[in-house]
Amino acid sequence: MDTCLPLRTLALLLGLIALPTANAADPVVRIDQTAASSTITHLSWDTEGGARADRNLLREPITAVRAQSDQTGGFSLTTATGNLRLPFNPVVASTSIIPSRWHEDGTFELPTILNAPDFGPLVVTQVEGPAFRGRFEGDRKLKRAEVLLTASGPATLQFKPLLLPAPEGLKDSRYWPLARRGWLNAIQPTSRWGEQNRPFSAPAGMLGNNVISDPASCSLWFYADQAFFIPEPVPGVNLMPLVRRTIDYWIDTKMIKDASGAETGELICYWDYAHFLDANAGPLIAAWAYVEATGDRDWLIRKISRLEKVADFLLSRDIDHDGLIEATQSGNLYTLKQPNRSCAWWDAVNCGHKDAYTNALCYRAFRCLADLETQLGRTTQAARYTTAADRLKAAFFPSLYNEKTGLLGWWRSEDGTLHDYAAPTICALAIDYGLVPTDAARAMLDRLWQKMEEVQFTRLDLGLPTNLVPLHPGAYLQPAFGGPKQLDGRDTFGIYMNGGISAGHSLHFIAAHYQVGDTARGDRVLEAMLPRQFRGEFQNGVQDEAMKGIDWTTWDGQPSGYEGYLADSFRFLQAVLMREPALRQKLLRPLLR
Repeated sequence: MDTCLPLRTLALLLGLIALPTANAADPVVRIDQTAASSTITHLSWDTEGGARADRNLLREPITAVRAQSDQTGGFSLTTATGNLRLPFNPVVASTSIIPSRWHEDGTFELPTILNAPDFGPLVVTQVEGPAFRGRFEGDRKLKRAEVLLTASGPATLQFKPLLLPAPEGLKDSRYWPLARRGWLNAIQPTSRWGEQNRPFSAPAGMLGNNVISDPASCSLWFYADQAFFIPEPVPGVNLMPLVRRTIDYWIDTKMIKDASGAETGELICYWDYAHFLDANAGPLIAAWAYVEATGDRDWLIRKISRLEKVADFLLSRDIDHDGLIEATQSGNLYTLKQPNRSCAWWDAVNCGHKDAYTNALCYRAFRCLADLETQLGRTTQAARYTTAADRLKAAFFPSLYNEKTGLLGWWRSEDGTLHDYAAPTICALAIDYGLVPTDAARAMLDRLWQKMEEVQFTRLDLGLPTNLVPLHPGAYLQPAFGGPKQLDGRDTFGIYMNGGISAGHSLHFIAAHYQVGDTARGDRVLEAMLPRQFRGEFQNGVQDEAMKGIDWTTWDGQPSGYEGYLADSFRFLQAVLMREPALRQKLLRPLLR
């Protein structure tokens, strides 16, 4: 492949050249070391052979270590004391570790993958000396993330670039060179940060937003789906135990109790926020992905009652017995006020009551749990969740379809209002999961393209906006950044959750086209986004400040988020696989009935 790929992007977007199909240039590593003091002042790399290695990944120098480059584009580090501290700078890159094993005390074992997002992943193995034991510690306020390795004597580590192989079963690999460096960006085990007895913190080794941000149960299925397709990126490092560890964290330690101390089945979403329906749906979907990828029936037998309790809480929220799962939040205008949050990942949008996004996820969760029950021969329980899924599907389209616009409403509030803001992700997720009749699905996608043309949205390279019609002020959290004050919502349109762009959710818009057989338009979006991903432009390091992060952007690509680095953003890369029916069916098998 031409090593000047970033210079070819414009031509690629204009369709003047084909996507690259060959391997990238040789990996590059840069290590600046003072010979006299054995201090490394600059450490960086680029697994695709570009210029990223010129940007230092370190927050401060590494001391008492000797570095040596090798002929493969990798390097080794030797410590004479048995102690090695790698102080990474999350503002530059949310560098994470994906080890072979996490222990209950939060320590980890080698080998490990060390992934500096958009710089690329390295495989870290020990080649000399007594075995290292590692810790991963951070500080959100100080923006610090450190890998700490300890051995009983002098020891040497080897770091080798990883060009991630294409997932098993991928027949059309022409898009993979643009996706492979970013694939593991969605897998961000947290460092141990914050006071561990407080909600605003994270233990080590939980899948989360980034290395010094929050684990969130509502997002767990994003990461599980990503891990599902490449469970073992290299021999000895498997992602699925990390998925299992995070599921256990949520279902075993983050279940809410009532006044009498009895568990309710409802899961915390993040911090101490409750009343998120996808907080329960997410771990159920992730549990299916874990078992399907590993065949771990022993874990399933141990956890099935916990999973049922999580699902039964959702069933208890069908308060009017129509099949849809009703949120605690009413969704009525001006009812979502600080410090509360909505019922879904879109926590600043006043979605509630009969919410399309969370009901689509509940539908998949019920299908997944029914499949797990079937695998255990529990036919009665399987029938219970199958019936729940069937009833939800029967009610979904009639309850949420807007005949005037030809689109789905985002939610129907308790007062009966259908809130339709021409939301591509909401419509597309339902199409992707088979909740919209085929003819209506095709017409709905046509209408969304027409709407994009009407509102002059052209930046497909950024992904899709959350909504193409501005939100009413009362449809937003009060107060919150991005919230409109004008009744037409245009004063903040395109900022954060009022029509801003979060790249990861573009996955379903792309996949919905593949679902209905419209490959060309799905590819149009994917081919626009992939070169941007290759350039590393879906994140700008950990920011943790409103309007500084490009985890969300405006329609012209300016920052309108706050994380800066959000693991969720990179799930759109699954679209490279969703193009192929066999891989789509592999992931969504429980829905194909």
